[in-house]
Amino acid sequence: MFNISNRRYTGSKLKLSEWIIELIKENCVGNTFFEIFAGTSVVSSKIAPFMDTVILNDTLEANEVIYNAFYNNTEYNSEKLNDIRDYFNSHIELSDSGFFSENYGDKYFSLTDCRKIEFIRNYISENEKILNKKEYSILLTSLIYSMDRCANTVGHFDAYRKIDNIPNKFLFDLIQPFEFPNTDFKIFREDANLLAEKINADIVYIDPPYNSRQYCQFYHIYETIVRWDNPQLFGTALKPQGRHLSEYCKSKAPLFFADLIEKLNCNYIAVSYNNTYQSKSGSSRNKITLEQIEDILSKRGEVLTFSKAHQFFNAGKTDFSDHKEFLFIVKVNNK
Repeated sequence: MFNISNRRYTGSKLKLSEWIIELIKENCVGNTFFEIFAGTSVVSSKIAPFMDTVILNDTLEANEVIYNAFYNNTEYNSEKLNDIRDYFNSHIELSDSGFFSENYGDKYFSLTDCRKIEFIRNYISENEKILNKKEYSILLTSLIYSMDRCANTVGHFDAYRKIDNIPNKFLFDLIQPFEFPNTDFKIFREDANLLAEKINADIVYIDPPYNSRQYCQFYHIYETIVRWDNPQLFGTALKPQGRHLSEYCKSKAPLFFADLIEKLNCNYIAVSYNNTYQSKSGSSRNKITLEQIEDILSKRGEVLTFSKAHQFFNAGKTDFSDHKEFLFIVKVNNK
């Protein structure tokens, strides 16, 4: 069964999560944790056992479904879901080619795998009435994780690999939801800057987009799977128009970051940051500099800075031998 970290996701903090959490536990006090750009939510998943309340927010519709599948404490019928999984894998029928197969077959997935995915997604829609929200989210999330395992990509959907005879590798498996009976989870899909002033939390963890790569475009396939619509597609990568474009991927990112930090209602702010803003690749170059981060955070209190050597995402255009991941922690002066 899949766990929360079993999918490829650009900028995932999986390998840094233990380091981040230990620093937060050593330097912050509180029992309410708010991850405002949750992404994979791997940091929240590891700190949840130590918190009474965890608040998750992300603008992607697929991520909202994934959070509901893994964290929502609603009861669900695991026997029913196991039966559906077995049905998918032993009696799966190939759908007639629809929008998904016609556009993505033999590109992002083999045509056969596309038709299997299409059949499963149609089944989930057609049987939604016999599923509660948790069960529906688990099936949809399990489909996303199963797709990730066989996608003909390098880990995102900005492009597909140009190869002939894509192998049929799709196999449907279920995720394993978390069991945190003593932790209350609140899930949002809102603009971070608008949500910030509505939430009170002891600790806010921030890992914003760093560069011009828009996550709604990187993971447009999963957005389409969740919405199950037929968007107009553009270009070789067959992307729809961006549905949730982030201002943090544009030139005014420092202004939006400053606005966010000013609005936060909390006792501690923890910010992850990497220093690829010196990258030779324009799309990899950070929109907010290290100095801007430090200056903006210092307006809310004393800034503690921690760093760790970390291998960076490299598309082949960057030679950066001294790459570091930073974690800034601010004890907020609320006077």
